[in-house]
Amino acid sequence: MKKRFFYSIVAIIMFALLHNIAFAAGPYYEGKIIRLIVGVSAGGGYDTYARTIARHMGKQIPGDPKIIVENMVGANHMIAANYIYKVVKPDGLTMCHITGNLYFRQMFGVQGIEFDARKFVYIGAPVKEWCVMILSKKSGIISIDQWMNSKTPVKLGATGFLGDIGSNARIVRATTGLPIKLIEGYKGTAEIRLAVESGELDGTIPMWDSAKATWRHALEAGDLSILFQLTPQPLPDLPDVPLLINLAKTDDAKKVIELGIHNLGIGMRPFALPPGTPKEQIEILRNAFQKTMKDKEFLAETEKARMGIDPLTGEELEKVVDSLFNSDPAVLAKLKKIISE
Repeated sequence: MKKRFFYSIVAIIMFALLHNIAFAAGPYYEGKIIRLIVGVSAGGGYDTYARTIARHMGKQIPGDPKIIVENMVGANHMIAANYIYKVVKPDGLTMCHITGNLYFRQMFGVQGIEFDARKFVYIGAPVKEWCVMILSKKSGIISIDQWMNSKTPVKLGATGFLGDIGSNARIVRATTGLPIKLIEGYKGTAEIRLAVESGELDGTIPMWDSAKATWRHALEAGDLSILFQLTPQPLPDLPDVPLLINLAKTDDAKKVIELGIHNLGIGMRPFALPPGTPKEQIEILRNAFQKTMKDKEFLAETEKARMGIDPLTGEELEKVVDSLFNSDPAVLAKLKKIISE
């Protein structure tokens, strides 16, 4: 009788141990929720890419976790970046989609920066940021020559000070002499888009792949003009649209465009984790991100929405960030003067 009781106790203990071992061996992300923080308001390009990726990336992660998107608006992504860097527990359950423009803000010593962009853990980027100058037909400007000779500055909308649109607009104004009145303070590109459509603004400088998705109907209706593209080479679907760099007045101006727009544009759309995230979680999320970029259902959705996909790996993003922080000091000083005006 005592032996039976003893063996029963042993059996119960062994069952409990095996159950715990099996449970511990399960996927880390099983039954969990991953937060994806976006640094601007809903409805714009960053938000659109984040939500599309969130719908598909979970199935590429062992354990099939749910990914929810949260918009953390303020200071052009800076509040979200500070939050991820300083507040978030580095357990692989919170990531962010922020602007690469933050790299320069850190290098320029902008007040309020509480992170080191070189220490973020980069997961990848879905696309390079190649932007275009878009003006509404209501502005009356349909050519660069007409704009250059205009006595009234064109009103361009941007998010807060030192955001990517505002920085690009300042570079355009300084390197070409085009008359621009920059109006900043919009929460995101969705609000800017509405202001352009209502006639409050003449135009803005969106990423082309985002504009094709979020401004699709206005483009198809011919309500918008694409004056030039802020790219090193013409985009495949804009072969005859002029390049900004060919409008630059001097060689120094071209160097500023190359650093402040072209080089930055490669790593402008990062997805990142806080420093200290365990290597195992980093590897899982990096692999899942790259698998998502090749997933048939994901690509079908992005193609239908006209969202361009030209991904970078986390390792490639790290190299881009390092190269920006090692830029030519003389060119960097000129860039700082231009976009800090």
